[in-house]
Amino acid sequence: MSKRILTMQDLSCVGQCSLTVALPLLSAYGVEAAVLPTAVLSNHTMFKGWSYLDLTPEIQNIYKFWRENNFKFGGFLLGYLGKKELMDLAEECFDNFSEEGAEIIIDPAFGDNGKLYGGFDGAYVEAMRHLIRRADIILPNMTEVCFMTGLEYREKYDRDYVDRAVAEMAKYTRGTIIITGVELDGLIGEAIYTGGKIQYVLSELLPARLHGTGDIFAAVFAAERWSGVGLAGSCASAGDFVADCIRRTDGSHFYGACFEEVLRGKIKKV
Repeated sequence: MSKRILTMQDLSCVGQCSLTVALPLLSAYGVEAAVLPTAVLSNHTMFKGWSYLDLTPEIQNIYKFWRENNFKFGGFLLGYLGKKELMDLAEECFDNFSEEGAEIIIDPAFGDNGKLYGGFDGAYVEAMRHLIRRADIILPNMTEVCFMTGLEYREKYDRDYVDRAVAEMAKYTRGTIIITGVELDGLIGEAIYTGGKIQYVLSELLPARLHGTGDIFAAVFAAERWSGVGLAGSCASAGDFVADCIRRTDGSHFYGACFEEVLRGKIKKV
């Protein structure tokens, strides 16, 4: 039987991101995916307007019945949380619903392009810096690394800068650090820091930038990882999947990456 994992993030009713992406991708890879939705949005925030239902008050009730049913999870994937209180609830979840050896993967998901997402502030960054101490693997982009470490953000950089970013990040977590979206020498990919060493997984840099590709990467990476693939292989597979999604998405589709056809093709091959 496949490992049961829990992914904790918001659910946008329309839009290819967060749980709308994570659930089908994890399931297609043969992972039994349980979900803990932190909020329900009518659509994600790339649209003109949206509704937002905060599910934080319901989570303790969910935990109550999980305890009664003796649910445990063999792994955790955390994406966009949005509130400090949800980080406290995530730690409570780790403490009460983990199988022995359960792996925790955290995508900080609070900023990009040198800026915080709307509604976030320094207190949220500090809370995330505290939460990642529980992670076995973290998946920050360079913006998130800079906010959590105080490193100056640069749009252009070299490997020395990435090496320094990894070293600074390692002060806050003992887990594996995978900096995503690293751009070097016209390529894009990941810097993986584990066991005191850095390894790069880089491929073609495509011109398009689409909403939700980080969520796709995190879900495919986690699925590959929990299928027994190594860190570099999981990064390469996730990066290739995202690149295929970008190639499949034309300019009129502004609000996400078309992952469905790519996933369909993968299922057919299997």
